[in-house]
Amino acid sequence: MARYTGPRAKLCRKFGENIYGPAKYDRILNKRKFPAGQHGKNMRRKASDYSIHLKEKQKLRNIYCLLERQFSNYFVKAAKMSGITGDNLLQFLERRLDNTVYRLGFATTRMQARQFVNHGHFMVNGKKVDIPSYLLKEGDIIEVRPQSRSMKILSEVLAGTESSSPYPWLTVDKENMRGQFNVIPAAAEIPNTVDLRLIVEFYSKK
Repeated sequence: MARYTGPRAKLCRKFGENIYGPAKYDRILNKRKFPAGQHGKNMRRKASDYSIHLKEKQKLRNIYCLLERQFSNYFVKAAKMSGITGDNLLQFLERRLDNTVYRLGFATTRMQARQFVNHGHFMVNGKKVDIPSYLLKEGDIIEVRPQSRSMKILSEVLAGTESSSPYPWLTVDKENMRGQFNVIPAAAEIPNTVDLRLIVEFYSKK
């Protein structure tokens, strides 16, 4: 599967915040909270409306570690649904299996969660699922496959995460390496630092 393989610290500096999670990016931002490049520190050019809209879209896309085609496909689906397009888009992204594995604390980053899913370490409702973009439904059970429960890296990740989920739409049972996607969350419940309105406007102008 195609994925971004470039320097992630550079993207965090571009957006001015830690969009990936690990503390190392916070340390980098504390030292250099300005865009990379020789002119990054002194750049004072006023951003155009297009660049502002584009930046918000790129920020959300990179937070969920998606390529442009994947992201735009979600937007098309969200726009066809009833309700607020931006909210629909955010809910699609949250329902992805790789994102939920990350939210449950079974991975330290979304990229690691995607790798775990790709390698077949997780089941949904008792069946192995190795498609990171698999969209979860209310009541779905996500658990580590029995064959994968002895993996050292999974044990280390679980040892460093909370015993209960901080997200109201998820429940987690660390002892049995399983969790449940209880309900599709309202957009207001989903942690988000992106202006969804700007993303909708960006695609509407294309």
